[in-house]
Amino acid sequence: MPLPPISPPLLAWYDQNRRSLPWRDIPSPYGVWVSEIMLQQTRVAAVLPYYLRWMEALPTVEALADADGETLMKLWQGLGYYSRARNLQKAARVIVEERGGRFPDTYEALLTLPGVGDYTAGAVASIAFNRPVPAVDGNALRVAARLTGIGENILEPRVRSQFRTLIAEVLPHDRPGAFNQAVMDLGAMVCLPGGAPLCGQCPLEDLCQACRLGLQASLPVRRKKAGRRVEELTVFVLLRDGKTALRQRADQGLLAGLWEFPHVPGALDEAAAGGVLADWGLTPMDWKKKIAAKHLFTHVEWRMTGYLLTVRGEGPALTWADRGDLDRLTVPSAFGKLLAEALEELDPPRQHDITDIT
Repeated sequence: MPLPPISPPLLAWYDQNRRSLPWRDIPSPYGVWVSEIMLQQTRVAAVLPYYLRWMEALPTVEALADADGETLMKLWQGLGYYSRARNLQKAARVIVEERGGRFPDTYEALLTLPGVGDYTAGAVASIAFNRPVPAVDGNALRVAARLTGIGENILEPRVRSQFRTLIAEVLPHDRPGAFNQAVMDLGAMVCLPGGAPLCGQCPLEDLCQACRLGLQASLPVRRKKAGRRVEELTVFVLLRDGKTALRQRADQGLLAGLWEFPHVPGALDEAAAGGVLADWGLTPMDWKKKIAAKHLFTHVEWRMTGYLLTVRGEGPALTWADRGDLDRLTVPSAFGKLLAEALEELDPPRQHDITDIT
């Protein structure tokens, strides 16, 4: 089933209800590109402070290309999926070194950049360069599935391609960027996920098959995700002489190149954890706290047993970081709870005198 003629009512709604966002209000190809990469798997509200901080530190593609790795990771810290930041810099260097700083202005050219896929290429080409190509993200798939009543699995490449074709057929060539952003906003503000769309506020209500047939809760269809693999870890927050121990992860794989607290597989009790420290050449002095934490990645869940303690000794391949080092080095949010405990120990709250004013 083709999409109905949605462009006129959708754009009229967008002109009245569009979200004010910095990459829209002061548009540039670089800003649009950075925002779209940040928005992958991340909500707009979470991205806003990161985007503003990023653009203040790295306002141009040349600045991004020249940035050192630690600065890059620190600016990205908390957004997750750190390979996105690395690919941003790889692409920036391609633009600077191979294209003389000129940003690619077509869908096809954008696709050749590291980390740029179909959706990002469509978004940047249409929004920054007014190219008539669709940008099909999760919001667009949800809106299209409900409008057409199509009940096929939207996670299948074949079905995604089908929806991309349907959206391209109704895309207005005079305002492609506005249309794509209107679909994004409609999905984010009105055609909500989880079977709870605000149909009474939708400019396309009269054109929507899901609304007519009462299928909002069952569309779009997604295949069930495979369960995450669970990994148990014992993590050590080691304190010594006003510093805590970190180590750098390998250059490849999960959280590549970032800094972490040393850990071993398994959920160890204190006695077994002490044995690990002895093997590392460290002597426990004061076991201060046991910390339970977990973190969800796309395919794996970390369940962490953390130990906060003071030690003597050097330890194998450990970097002892003070408070300033922790501000400079990038510790991923997976260790956020443990990092907070370390920071509290290294920079404890000041004790204020209490004055009796009665």
